Amino acid sequence: MISIITKEINDLPILEICDSEKLGEELPLVFFYHGWTGCKERVLTQGYEIAKKGFRVILPDALYHGDRQEGDVKGHVLEFWKIVLNSVKEFPTLVDYYRENVGIKDGFVGVSGLSMGGITTNALMTTYPWINAGVCLMGSPKPVKFAKKLVADAATQVKGMLDTEVDKQISALEPFDLSLNLEKLASRPLHFWHGTADKMVPYQDTVDFYRENIGKSYTENVTLTTTENAGHKVSQETTLEMANKFNQYYQKFVGKR
Repeated sequence: MISIITKEINDLPILEICDSEKLGEELPLVFFYHGWTGCKERVLTQGYEIAKKGFRVILPDALYHGDRQEGDVKGHVLEFWKIVLNSVKEFPTLVDYYRENVGIKDGFVGVSGLSMGGITTNALMTTYPWINAGVCLMGSPKPVKFAKKLVADAATQVKGMLDTEVDKQISALEPFDLSLNLEKLASRPLHFWHGTADKMVPYQDTVDFYRENIGKSYTENVTLTTTENAGHKVSQETTLEMANKFNQYYQKFVGKR
């Protein structure tokens, strides 16, 4: 039986999902991040499927989302990238809690997420070399390029912002942009899924990233699955593929030790 537990870790609200008979045991650890305007409860399906594979799964609420909401989250649209980078900043606090209080089996830490959570996944993989594997669902590996597109699309909303402020926010993304820091991936496994008809996060950026980096040493374990005519929605089939990927990554990781 899978248990779902509500927790706060250093004032950060999360859901913890794992086999109820193994709550106090060391388990490999995987985080799954929700999308823009979503919350941790809306990605329970993804967390549940990963937990069924024997992982302890953590579903955090991003800044201004879920239990951290302050008014309509859409009112924070100009802080989209601040929200992503805040999740990156908070990540070690959550990992340290589990490392110190219950242990992480074999030291395995994985990350995943959809949409904004997929973008967060790529930023985490770029930032923390001790993350062992990731799965990005319909999130861009090119956040600087994507941010420029969002600015162009939201010209009326950013009208009150100085160009220098916009440029500053975009420049701040560069250290977290996987496409600009390929060496940071260091051959760790990272799987992408993206639907070809996605109108929210560009499919083309994902497939271009994959094609541009085939055969490079840093990206030898990058894989991609696409679904023709799929939009900005994760299917059960894709969810199961994601959970199976983590199982494969963990088994391979343990086998190398």
